[in-house]
Amino acid sequence: MKIPRDISGNELARRLDRLGYRTTRQTGSHIRLTTNERGENHITIPTHDPLKVGTFAAILREIGRHHDLDRDALLKTLFGRNS
Repeated sequence: MKIPRDISGNELARRLDRLGYRTTRQTGSHIRLTTNERGENHITIPTHDPLKVGTFAAILREIGRHHDLDRDALLKTLFGRNS
């Protein structure tokens, strides 16, 4: 499954709520999210619109590693896409 190319940092932060992430702080153009599911994990997301593909891929890789999900399963969870 391909990574969406038109997602903003704010939209990604809202969608990460599905995995238990909550905004813990925002400094300038970066949002810090934390989850306590499967142990504590912090992720920082720039609020750029749209996110660069490489940045988005790195964020997904870190989240997938923490939740033990491959990229396709993670994209399906976050964006509800089948394919």
